[in-house]
Amino acid sequence: MTTETAPSKLRQGISGKLLYLFILGDVLGAGIYALVGVIAAEVGGAIWVPLIVALALALLTAGSYAELVTKYPKAGGAAVFAQRAYKTPFISFVVGFCMLAAGVTSAAGLTLAFTGDYLSAFIAVPPGWAAVVFLALLALLNARGIKESVRSNVVMTVIEVSGLVLVIVLVAVFLGQGGGNPEQISQFPTNANPAVAVLGASLIAYYSFVGFEVSANVAEEVQNPARVYPKALFGALATAGAVYLLIGLVSAAALPADDLAGSTAPLLDVVTATGFGIPPWLFSLIALVAVANGALLTMIMASRLTFGMAEEGLLPPVLGKVLPNRRTPWVAIIATTAVAMVLTLTGDLASLAETVVLLLLFVFISTNIAVLVLRRDRVEHKHFRIPTVIPYLGVASCVLLLTQQSAEIWLRAAILVGVGVVLYFISAVVTKRSNRKLQAEAG
Repeated sequence: MTTETAPSKLRQGISGKLLYLFILGDVLGAGIYALVGVIAAEVGGAIWVPLIVALALALLTAGSYAELVTKYPKAGGAAVFAQRAYKTPFISFVVGFCMLAAGVTSAAGLTLAFTGDYLSAFIAVPPGWAAVVFLALLALLNARGIKESVRSNVVMTVIEVSGLVLVIVLVAVFLGQGGGNPEQISQFPTNANPAVAVLGASLIAYYSFVGFEVSANVAEEVQNPARVYPKALFGALATAGAVYLLIGLVSAAALPADDLAGSTAPLLDVVTATGFGIPPWLFSLIALVAVANGALLTMIMASRLTFGMAEEGLLPPVLGKVLPNRRTPWVAIIATTAVAMVLTLTGDLASLAETVVLLLLFVFISTNIAVLVLRRDRVEHKHFRIPTVIPYLGVASCVLLLTQQSAEIWLRAAILVGVGVVLYFISAVVTKRSNRKLQAEAG
């Protein structure tokens, strides 16, 4: 079977370099700024170990995304892949809704991070109002255009990477002067089984690497995706992995694990521990930019996914409307922003982050299986192809991480998916009645 790609209604404004920075900016987001302390609580000073394990697990599924995105460069990502592979609207809807729920949940969590301690270093405002204003501003930037949004991401990515490089350089000089305790990087908690601790921490670290899947939802706006997407994807993940490895090493060397584990701003504490007099407000500003960048890219993904699902007939057609001049999916942007605003009221950053991972693991399982199912589907253009064993390993890695989730997170995710299923059947009933009415009027 040969599949042709229809012309896109969206503007192709993302080059290979911009795509690389898009993915890198989404991966190098708020996760590493906030979760180093949580990882330290699990594995002590061996923070770098679960970070490397999480990277390896993420690369497996990234390989499946590289093949499918270059084969089907359409907005909608995992939902489109599921629709093509399983040809069952309900399954496609559930996969797409899991991805969508993960996206808006992640944006809500990042909004909480933005309006919390980092923002209070500059201005005291009610968190609820700050969250609404923050998400509204992101929506306006998102609606202005993909090129403008991605260019803003370039600036913010440079800032957030600079913050991480600053941490690495300061600690390196600090250690060179005889400070810190490098031996701490291999110390696990005395009462913990290292293997169990690493596995549990890898689930947390995995959140720091998710974000690469966001790029699948802007594939329709990428110039020559079959050529540039794999390079941008694997290049960004490799860069993020190297930075995270160094951050894990220097954090553990600069501060005892107990100090990191109790911190809500661990990298700021690491910078302070070096004693070089970096103003706390400066690093707080860098962290705010990192969080804002992650939230912007996540909302871009959510709106494009909603648009793609509408184009595939999985959501109401109104969500596929675009602005005439800007050619951005404005209805989808409004809808996803409103949902994210509501979700900021439902939990804290930690619980929202774990919920995101759980939802994404089901999406990743579907995508890895879809690669194998769609091998028999031929397209007219060349595309990236991974070894057949990789999707199998990707499914196994996702199942392994699912076993580490708590009952509370399972319940939260089940409620979100349950809401989606109810909406699906309501939409189906409404659509059926509308079709009957049209047929009656025609007859």
